Formats: sequence, C-alpha cells, structure tokens
Amino acid sequence: MSSPDWTDYELRDSGAGKKLERFGPYHFVRPEPQAIWQPNLPRREWDKAEAAFRTDADADGGRWFFHKPIDERWIMRYKGINFWVQPTPFRHLGVFPEQANHWDWMHTLIQAEQRPVKVLNLFGYTGLASLIAAHAGASVTHVDASKKGIAWARENQSLSKLDAAPIRWILDDALKFVRREVRRGAQYDGIVVDPPPFGRGPKGEIWRLEESLPELLGECRKLLSPSPLFVVLTAYAIKISALGIYYALDDMLQGYGGEMVGGEMVTVEQSGGRYLSTAVFARWSASKTDGV
Repeated sequence: MSSPDWTDYELRDSGAGKKLERFGPYHFVRPEPQAIWQPNLPRREWDKAEAAFRTDADADGGRWFFHKPIDERWIMRYKGINFWVQPTPFRHLGVFPEQANHWDWMHTLIQAEQRPVKVLNLFGYTGLASLIAAHAGASVTHVDASKKGIAWARENQSLSKLDAAPIRWILDDALKFVRREVRRGAQYDGIVVDPPPFGRGPKGEIWRLEESLPELLGECRKLLSPSPLFVVLTAYAIKISALGIYYALDDMLQGYGGEMVGGEMVTVEQSGGRYLSTAVFARWSASKTDGV
C-alpha cells in the first residue's frame, strides 16, 4: 500500500541500509534496515542532503548531523492539511508519509456518509489523521500520552484553519482512556489505532504492543457504534508479521461483515521504483469498496 499523491515529500533513493528523502525544501538521510539493496543514485546526490541521522549507542540511539543550515521547522502540506515538520531526537520529523493512503481512505469513507461520524484516534502523535478526519466532516477524539505531541497537533490544527473543527485533544494513556469510555457508554463510528512498540503513559503506564494490544482491541470493540464505518491498525518496528496484525483485527471484528485488508505500508522510490516497506497494517470497512 503506497501513497501516490504527495508533492511535499519524496523518497528519492534507498539502499545500503539508508534512505534519502525530501521533506519540503530539505533532504535527509535516515537509517533504513529494510533497504538491503544498493542505491541507484550516485554518492554525490546523497552528499547534497542537508542532514543525516546516524545511530550512536552513546547518544541514546542516535543523533542528527547537519551539513547545511536549515530552518528549525517548516510547513508541509497534504491535500488541504498544513503541518509543521522538524527533525526530532527519535529520527522522525513529525510526519509518516506512508500514512497518507490511510488518510485518503478515511476521508473518502467519512465524506460518503450522510450522517454525523465520530472518530477515535489513539496514539495520535502530531494529529494528521485527526485533522484529515475533521476536514472530511467527522467529530474527532484524539488521544496521546505526550504533551509535546498534543501541542504540536494543536498547532497543526491552526495551520490548517480547522480551529472550529470538533476535535477533543486528550492527554492520557490510550488503554486507560478506552476503558473509561467503555464505562461511559461512548460510541465511535471509526477507530484509528497506531501504537508504538513500547511506550509510557503520562503517569508512567507501561505499553508493550505484544502484551497490551489484544486487550486494547477488545475494549475498542465495545466502543463501536451500531453502524461502524471503519477501523485501522498500523504497527511499526515490531516482530509481528502483517498476518499477525491482520488476524488480530479480524478477531476484534468477528461478526461485523464488511471488508478486511492487510499488508505492508510502503513508499515508492523515485530513483528506481522500488517499494520500501515501513510498517504493517490491517484495516476494516463496513462497505466492500477498499482498494490499496
């Protein structure tokens, strides 16, 4: 599954355990264990990158090396959504471009409904999925355990001129929040689950995907409205296969009918057309209209 409609992002090349990407006006080199082939572009093209992230055991996993001056942060755009981008200590820049296929899919499903749609976005990070859903007309509850992440997401909301959109920003542990919502009798038409392999909640709650995900999905099932629209699950940097994620979501949605698809999320390299896998996913929709 790829994201073909980017203009502000480009995977220019990949190979030798790295990838060369363009985020807006700047180029970056980041580690990529999946790229076990050789690069297509000559070394001089890679050397033009403004920055590179290098793994370093003495620097808590790695750090950025800047070869040319760049803005502290800058604005990128995707189909009417504007958002801030900047290098972070975790090698990310505040956007996962391969997620755009999910965004387009959700946007289409929400816009096609002739009724109010409520969406729950768990582990919402910088809020792009939340903003896409709100842009399509949904009421959104965005949950994340990071104060900085929610602040970043709210800045993106203002950049996208969606200040009046019905978005609830919730700083909380995802599983604790979902349990409370179940007790309250809350219901959602769409649920987005994009968990990290490991994390901590605002009060030190421990999240381990392999241990915590089955309970979270079981609780999320209790939140589905009588006429649910979609559920999407994405996982990065884990040992679980795409089939494992697929069957976990399929188990959650037993009896609902509809359509389930799953596989790998990829970006398409511009230099040679190779598919670079970045995550695994599964997603379900009530109508059998999915195409990936």
